[in-house]
Amino acid sequence: MSVILKARHGAGADWIDRAPQAGGIERIEAFFHHNAYDLHRHDTYAIGRTLAGVQSFHYRRSLRNSVPGTTMVLHPDEAHDGHAGTDEGFRYRMVYIEPALFQQALGGKALPFVEGGMSHDPRLFAATEGLLQAIDCALDPLEQDDAIFELAMALDAVAGSEPQPGKRSADYHAAERARQYIHDALDQPVTLDVLAMASGRDKWSLSRDFRLLFGTSPHRYLTMRRLDLVRRLATEGRPLADASAAAGFADQSHMTRHFTKTWGISPSRWLNMLKLAANTGAVSGQSSGFSAR
Repeated sequence: MSVILKARHGAGADWIDRAPQAGGIERIEAFFHHNAYDLHRHDTYAIGRTLAGVQSFHYRRSLRNSVPGTTMVLHPDEAHDGHAGTDEGFRYRMVYIEPALFQQALGGKALPFVEGGMSHDPRLFAATEGLLQAIDCALDPLEQDDAIFELAMALDAVAGSEPQPGKRSADYHAAERARQYIHDALDQPVTLDVLAMASGRDKWSLSRDFRLLFGTSPHRYLTMRRLDLVRRLATEGRPLADASAAAGFADQSHMTRHFTKTWGISPSRWLNMLKLAANTGAVSGQSSGFSAR
């Protein structure tokens, strides 16, 4: 891996490597010289480490500076950007985890929130070790499940979550039925009324519970799953216009607006960076870690 990184740095280009997506998580390693991402937000937890340099980002109205040894924990639907804090650029690894996976471990508790987006707590650093290993190291399914459970427990402990007396509990099973319905209907019109019928919950209670349990609204969750499908189809070689239509977007421009707003980077630039990482790995005679999501 170090040989590949050295070759890429010498080429003077930003790059992104992606591990094979599996089981509701996405793992990346990337290097940026200057600006990485514009202000954006996504519906997953973004948890990672800076491996080299200074990784600066705006988060909850403050500028944060991540250096090696720090664990970054960005909550779903919290706006943030990313840029190099020094002229040397920065390299980092990140894992994106669906809140639903944490819910399976937390049993319907409110999602943990780590204040400030960064932590020096050794419990979090240890709990992320398995998920943030080198991108070219595949995760065994049981290893991944264990790591997610340990991370959920560490997040809950570090966040200091406490039960709130008198607060009505959310209906996890109804919200989960609605979430599964969304996955099965990406290319179809989906309304809150339809989700309410599928879940057996009134629509306003469902909307509130969905946000509490999965960190985002039903509509935004649907949009994100459609964007996930676009990324998978695009990395398989489908034109962006075709991928947009297959994922249920009105047209390519509609998809592009959501893509850029979500990840702070246009879909065409994202694809070019993936291709650069893959081509550089091929030249080096080693695996790049690039694969379809």
